[in-house]
Amino acid sequence: MTLNIFILLALIAAALWTVMTRSLLRSALGLALTSIILTILMFQLDSPLAAVFELSVCAGLISVLFISTISLSLPLSEQEWMKHMRERMARFWFLPLLLILVAVVLSFMNIKPTIHLPAPDKIQDVRFVMWHLRRFDSMGQIIILLAGVFGVVILFKEKIKK
Repeated sequence: MTLNIFILLALIAAALWTVMTRSLLRSALGLALTSIILTILMFQLDSPLAAVFELSVCAGLISVLFISTISLSLPLSEQEWMKHMRERMARFWFLPLLLILVAVVLSFMNIKPTIHLPAPDKIQDVRFVMWHLRRFDSMGQIIILLAGVFGVVILFKEKIKK
């Protein structure tokens, strides 16, 4: 139980760092870190299939696409960036206070979810499920990952040529 609370706190810290950091590149890396921590939490909660897909798609492919897009775009000047940050802080100044208020209210509420899950099948080995029962899903995911990687390589080659 203590480990899950530590993982949840790390997840919240990574998510806050992702949305509050100044650099888009750091935000993309923070998103990957958040996905990795979420993957660890899913493994802790005995949901290995969801964790595998979270790790490969969200922490892998999506992060690669974001980082490549950010590196191909033009950065803002320092004055434009400061103006953007002032407007952003003026719009969202209340969000940290709202987050703290919601956290305090939820900590005092005694909510016990009643989720009725169906009984699991007898096959619980992730390797068997991934490579025998969900073979085509796994191959499709691998093809999508490779297409994303090759797309990024082609984009960088075009940028180097220009």
